[in-house]
Amino acid sequence: MENSMEEFQECTAPCKNAIEFRPPLYKQRYFFVKEIVNQYKPKKVADLGCGSATLLCFLKHHSCVQELVGVDLLMDSLLVWNRDRLSPLVADHIDPRDLDLRIVLYRGSAVEEDSRLLGFDLITCIELIEHLDSEDLAKFPEVVFGYFSPTLVVISTPNADYNPLFPDYNPLSPGSTFRRNPDHKFEWSREQFQHWALNVAKRYKYSVEFTGVGAPPPWANKDVGYCTQIGVFKKKQPGCRSCILVKPDARVSERGERPYEVVFKASFPSLQQKRRLLWVLCAEVLKEARAIRENYVWIQKKKKSYEHLSGEDTSLVRRPGLFLTDAQVAQIERSPKPYSVGKRFYVPLKRLIGYPKVRRLVDDVSMLRTLLAEAIPSQLNRAHTSVLIDLDPSDPYDDRW
Repeated sequence: MENSMEEFQECTAPCKNAIEFRPPLYKQRYFFVKEIVNQYKPKKVADLGCGSATLLCFLKHHSCVQELVGVDLLMDSLLVWNRDRLSPLVADHIDPRDLDLRIVLYRGSAVEEDSRLLGFDLITCIELIEHLDSEDLAKFPEVVFGYFSPTLVVISTPNADYNPLFPDYNPLSPGSTFRRNPDHKFEWSREQFQHWALNVAKRYKYSVEFTGVGAPPPWANKDVGYCTQIGVFKKKQPGCRSCILVKPDARVSERGERPYEVVFKASFPSLQQKRRLLWVLCAEVLKEARAIRENYVWIQKKKKSYEHLSGEDTSLVRRPGLFLTDAQVAQIERSPKPYSVGKRFYVPLKRLIGYPKVRRLVDDVSMLRTLLAEAIPSQLNRAHTSVLIDLDPSDPYDDRW
């Protein structure tokens, strides 16, 4: 739910004790979730009550995440805005991710059971529960903790103890209850939230830790706590009292409920897709081979000009713009040297795999040979042990592969 405190404050007239969060409070909540992702490396993440899907936009850049799901009842007005932000860009095709990434937005309720959300590593509910009426709030734990049963759950909600710091707070107004947003059905104190969360954790065999974001300003009473209170729930290993994370529940729903409606889907290119891997690998190999050729030609010209240059010359490895550790340089120098025969230049595969950008794409020389033989066989020697290119660097780039 995106109708959060920072929006409330933007429409509040400045006053002596106005509260300003830097960065904005919504970003602090999203940064908190990003740190959770950095720490636990979840592969499958769902955000219930995703609103404008800003959190998904934050998380799509994490290399560990392979599936992102957003669920919200109000999708129509947000979909046009989010489509471009959640879709692959040109840069994603040029420099693909290591792992696949699939993003799906569903129209649906956080208190509906949908079997497509089973087996997730992390489910977030950022500023959601305060929008639920008493009936839906009663259903919420059974759906999220009992049915979806993810490894981690992060729930954030406003801290009512903090509310007296806001300029519009008026405890003397008869019959009024301060709400940060008109749609909030309640706002809990820290004691109320922790009582609810501890009961949920005990019932569904989770542990829970409490924290928050949005520290009180310097002039305020520090005892009010954070503006946003957060509970981090971790599933316990069956039969163990400690909070050890376990693998996500991979069960298949017997009923196969699928009430959610798909309103957006996107798949990102990755190196797990063979066609994409071949494209990136060939581009990188040919780029390195041409750079090595240019360096080789330059050294040969220098040797003709200065007869005293002879023997080993590490400039075959070290060239401007190439950043290698001493260990990587030593490994490359021990590998077979490039050579020329007539107008053809040969770069051994055992040398190419020493370059980090090539080694990142393949595990060993055998895999490199197999993939190149499939993609650009005409640019390998007969034994498939070297890449061959024209020695004359003025020849046009051969991109027939």
